Amino acid sequence: MTLIKRSYPVRNIERVNPFAPMFNDFLESMFNNNTMPDTSFKTPAVNVVENADGYAIELAVPGLKKDDFNIDLEKNTLTVSVEKENESKEEGKNYHRREFSYTSFKRSFNLPETVDVEKIGAEYKDGVLSLTIPKKEEAQLKAKQIKVS
Repeated sequence: MTLIKRSYPVRNIERVNPFAPMFNDFLESMFNNNTMPDTSFKTPAVNVVENADGYAIELAVPGLKKDDFNIDLEKNTLTVSVEKENESKEEGKNYHRREFSYTSFKRSFNLPETVDVEKIGAEYKDGVLSLTIPKKEEAQLKAKQIKVS
């Protein structure tokens, strides 16, 4: 019996399993570099909803505290950012290897002229940062009855 080794280009593997490159990088880094790949999130998932009164933006950012967020408004651009270094110190241990975690991201949203920037609010609960952005009174849609003459 003869065994034939076949070599497939990476693109064929990706077509069969789109996660193959991620697993290859993971295994490569574990066995060759002795380090773990960076698994921290780069940009959080976002939901943006518009209703009659305004807008709601929700960012999925678990594991943070409300003091970790920087929310800035410059002109009509709302920017949410985080820069946090997670370092735990344990006294009395002789480490051969110790890894630090650093989390950072920055998301910007262009706001329309119709929002009331003085009333923007933010709340962080259960890993979700919720921003409420109300519309100005004149921009809110109101129902109106029109009489036929």
